[in-house]
Amino acid sequence: MSSSHTDIKRRHFLMSMSAAALATQLPAASAAASRGKTPNFLFILADDMGYADAGCYGGRHMITPTIDRLAREGVRFTDGYANSCVCSPTRFGLATGRYQYRLVGGNTEPIQNERGSDTIGLPPSHPTMMSQLQKAGYRTALIGKWHMGYLPHFSPIKSGYDEFFGAFGGGLDYFSHVDPDGVKDLWLNDVQIDAPGYLTTQFTDRAVDYIGRMSQQDAPFLLSLHYTAPHWPWETSADEATSRRIGKNILHFDGGSVELYHRMVQEMDSGIERVLRELDKCGMADNTVVVFSSDNGGERFSDMWPLRGRKDELWEGGIRVPTIVRWPQQIPAGSVSQQPVLSMDWMPTFLELANASADPDFPLDGMSLVPFLRDPGKTVERDLFWRYQQNNQEVLRRGNWKYIHYGNRDYLFDLAQDQREQANLWRLQPDIAQRLKSDFARWSNSMLPYDSKNQRRST
Repeated sequence: MSSSHTDIKRRHFLMSMSAAALATQLPAASAAASRGKTPNFLFILADDMGYADAGCYGGRHMITPTIDRLAREGVRFTDGYANSCVCSPTRFGLATGRYQYRLVGGNTEPIQNERGSDTIGLPPSHPTMMSQLQKAGYRTALIGKWHMGYLPHFSPIKSGYDEFFGAFGGGLDYFSHVDPDGVKDLWLNDVQIDAPGYLTTQFTDRAVDYIGRMSQQDAPFLLSLHYTAPHWPWETSADEATSRRIGKNILHFDGGSVELYHRMVQEMDSGIERVLRELDKCGMADNTVVVFSSDNGGERFSDMWPLRGRKDELWEGGIRVPTIVRWPQQIPAGSVSQQPVLSMDWMPTFLELANASADPDFPLDGMSLVPFLRDPGKTVERDLFWRYQQNNQEVLRRGNWKYIHYGNRDYLFDLAQDQREQANLWRLQPDIAQRLKSDFARWSNSMLPYDSKNQRRST
């Protein structure tokens, strides 16, 4: 497998070298598991964050000291992927442990003008990571962004979360909390609320409070901390005046700059530091699995170097995302894994660590990452699939080979040699190219049709 950054900074090389020595010291089973105590889970999800925005992924601006610290204290996956190049489908995959195309056909997202729809969303009847952990005795909470359907038919509370504070939709103003249609979108459970303040800070405050409360409970917990940062509109905590000028008419391409975007990332990173500090304060850090990732590739102010493409595209820059896991004393500190992983892998991973089971009627497409957490040097070859209706995009990654159809053209890349996806090998490797294209078609035919905007079947 290829490293995602051949020009990675020297300190990250040293991190990987130290991990090799530490791996031999890692126990075969966790101390917590040997006591019969299952770990807590803290899943931190950024919104539209680029692959190289973080320093530990070669970022050039050093705006993520806390995220970089997580990498120093855990494992950094070089080939971590989102289930989609856009937000909502990735969240379907993360929540269900399955390809989202089993529920929605193409690039369908629950959008503002589909409020009240009884078809566009995550069905409460479908088992989720949250509901299965709930059955295993976990307390569960979502703080942040949902984006998998609107009330009255869909909500976090209906799909396995005990508590919810956040937004139903895809994007909202950080101060007024209105969506692009000018509708207030801030909720406590299934009740709309007014809670003044900068959204990133509010999510952090609620997460700190939740951890403090859970420290007084006997049950383990899953906390999904799904920030809206650094998704547009481009506002830091110092930009409330800008929010007032915009009013209810928030638009995607209004304003912004690279510097402003960096400050948004920094404020999220500072919030994560507060959350980790609360885990330490409550004595829960050693038995809490912390995951950091993003829901898709970055936007126009993001850094994806050296990858090609961005959000809305199935080039590497649109789907490869920072993916870091920390579990003190169980994962070798400062380790690096080149195992390709996908958002939907976290459900089987968490269920295994929690000694919980998936619903046999809804077999998982993701695989447990526990072997790669125990031994970050381990890799296995697997097939990873994506498709996206816009520009007729389809992808199959197998080992280092990546087949991609974009627009009306086919491509084949060797990611080990060409992570920038510039050297098309389609004519030079026709046998491999045709086999991957055929295998993609066979897989795609087992999913819902592209134009499906509802859950006509779930297999």
